[in-house]
Amino acid sequence: MQRFLPEGSLINSEKNQSYLSSIDGLKSAMKDSIILEAAAQMCTYSHELIVPLPCINAIMPREECAKGIKEGKTKDVAIISRVGKPVCFLVKGFEERDGETVAIISRKAAQELCYDEYISELIPGEVIDAKVTHTEQFGCFVDIGCGIPSMIPIDAISISRISHPNDRFEIGDSIKVIIKGQDGEKVYISHKELLGTWSENAALFKAGETVNGIVRSVESYGIFVELTPNLAGLAEPKPGVYVGQTASVYIKSINEEKMKIKLIIVDSYDTPPEKENRYFIKDGIIDIWRYSPLGCKKQIETIF
Repeated sequence: MQRFLPEGSLINSEKNQSYLSSIDGLKSAMKDSIILEAAAQMCTYSHELIVPLPCINAIMPREECAKGIKEGKTKDVAIISRVGKPVCFLVKGFEERDGETVAIISRKAAQELCYDEYISELIPGEVIDAKVTHTEQFGCFVDIGCGIPSMIPIDAISISRISHPNDRFEIGDSIKVIIKGQDGEKVYISHKELLGTWSENAALFKAGETVNGIVRSVESYGIFVELTPNLAGLAEPKPGVYVGQTASVYIKSINEEKMKIKLIIVDSYDTPPEKENRYFIKDGIIDIWRYSPLGCKKQIETIF
């Protein structure tokens, strides 16, 4: 199965630039249904995208700008938002406009090819590439191939709880996601299963070490500090500490059987924490993911 990538992944490739450099290259790409990429320069009043190519100007008619535009399933903001950004497309032909020969290109056709030959064939448990496009309080929207969107619910981003997807991602981040299932053309995805089990994350630390973490919750009985996206510990209460701070913490103990890490906050400060997603699984297909250690009474798992 051909692997289609998020929009923008091809634009600087030597192969893409070679096709774009000449009319013959564009005709060859058209003949073989090769997906190309270039940056959209403007959106006209009639919502056509103008995409200058090295050898010719290209026009993307409104209904060819995205899958679902013609049917009203996709809003025109999906066209406007592409200005200044890479767009993927298939070359559909050439025509004369105002005395100039232009290439007619279609993002919709590229997306339909991506869906038919790639996305529709994905199975639960399969790990794929994605790119963060925007975030909302309830989740993170990503491009899973040729600009086709899907959404990671906030509770599927990591085991460690966050108040907003911005706590974990930046717009434009290239990430990994895992397929949970499909319903028609809707694709359900997750992220937390790729960030390691409790034991895998706990193995990165030792009792007696002092490390940095992120304060995620302040309760009357203690303060939860995230050590990794899939691992948090409970620190003793300390005045003046609040959610979002970076904290240096002393690791008092690590109890695998109870999935508990006891911490002592040494200091806390407002330096923005680094956003790093350490992937323990980067590709392939998995049937079941068990977060909890063997023998632990509390079992957290995902069955695909």
